[in-house]
Amino acid sequence: MTPRSPGRPRPILIAAAASVTVALIGGTLTDLGPWYQHLAKPPWQPPGPAFGIIWTAIYGCVIAWAATAWRHAKRQATREWIIGLFSLNGFLNIVWSLLFFHLRRPDWALVEVAGLWLSVLLLIVVMARISRPAGAILAPYLLWVSIAAALDYEVVRLNPSFA
Repeated sequence: MTPRSPGRPRPILIAAAASVTVALIGGTLTDLGPWYQHLAKPPWQPPGPAFGIIWTAIYGCVIAWAATAWRHAKRQATREWIIGLFSLNGFLNIVWSLLFFHLRRPDWALVEVAGLWLSVLLLIVVMARISRPAGAILAPYLLWVSIAAALDYEVVRLNPSFA
């Protein structure tokens, strides 16, 4: 295979390593201990085990998105955009976990989640121009961040100390 061969696994391995790193850091910052358990939460919140399943599926979509987008990018500048957007999104994902769980500031996380949501939308829009499948792969991620934002809003609303 040549260095630019579409069958080369390198983009998938790099995307997988980056996604696993973001997931591990975010998971390390996520404390579901007494503080979180005592927060008032909306009755429609998904059950605890659903979060791990959903995030695993989301990260799988992100890996597929990154590899698909990379392979369809025809220019190095486009690939650099992909790396930049992917990195920005991962950073914002980690920051949300830091704010909500580690610093115990759902109110600050609620402000930050707008940036995370916009970063996912930007990924979809930019990548759809490169590859429609790459853009479509991220639709569940945007939906999940929307649900997370609504949950965050409800936590802030239901817990007066954050209002």
